[in-house]
Amino acid sequence: MEYSVLGKTGKKVSRIGFGGAVAGLKNYLHSYDPESDESIRQVVAAIDKALELGINYFDTAPGYGEGKSERMFGMALEGVRPSEIFLATKVSFGDYDQTMRSVEKSLKNLRRDRIDLLQIHGDTISTEQKNAMFGENGMLRAMKKVKEEGLADYIGFTTEDNNDVVYEMIREGSFDTIQMCYNLLFQLPYEPSRPFGSMLEAEKQEMGIITMRAPTSGTFQRWIQMVNPENTFNYTRALIQFVLSNPLVDVALIGMRSPERVMENVEICEDLDGRVDIAAIHTRYV
Repeated sequence: MEYSVLGKTGKKVSRIGFGGAVAGLKNYLHSYDPESDESIRQVVAAIDKALELGINYFDTAPGYGEGKSERMFGMALEGVRPSEIFLATKVSFGDYDQTMRSVEKSLKNLRRDRIDLLQIHGDTISTEQKNAMFGENGMLRAMKKVKEEGLADYIGFTTEDNNDVVYEMIREGSFDTIQMCYNLLFQLPYEPSRPFGSMLEAEKQEMGIITMRAPTSGTFQRWIQMVNPENTFNYTRALIQFVLSNPLVDVALIGMRSPERVMENVEICEDLDGRVDIAAIHTRYV
């Protein structure tokens, strides 16, 4: 397994992380029922296999199936020593009290008395929401309290945007990590030929950089099917390798529901010869 250092946290983490969205969300990307015994058994077995093969970064959220993903993680990781994993969960937008209650419930779901990373579960964060987060009764104050009480070692936020709010939250300096959407189709966070992008700004702040949607959540594959229906090439490996080829990416999260998928993704991560030169991809003149 390839490892990196997660920004200023100093923690050694696997380059691929076990993403928990697909574990808890019904019919996400494929037909799937998170409440079935077989689904739960498969996810627990997948986490066991991930641990066996060296994956130590695990990411979940209460928003993934109203706690279903967290509870599966709690079941699978119970008894695993905190020093052996880096466990991250999230909290949806709310005020101070709502944040504290969410953390308490997450710890119960995860069967832990502490986690490594607590993140704001962001999609599009408006200026109004950001101001509320940073206010006297806001989430940031609660998250700092969580750190002070030892319930989480680090705090961060997740985003699918590259708007002004993202840059403001990066430069504010309170957050240890950022989790962002970045893949072959969505390269806005990292444009090396200029250069510009929120990933570069996060690196300046020494934040840990975690990415999501490496295989594009099936978008690229659906486009290929539309324009070239007879195509038989599996692009998943190349899409994951594109993200791992970016030297600023500490962890690339990948959703996994079975031991077989874990083994495939670990093999991709360990195939260092499969990496590409991103700077060369952006070359325009010969």
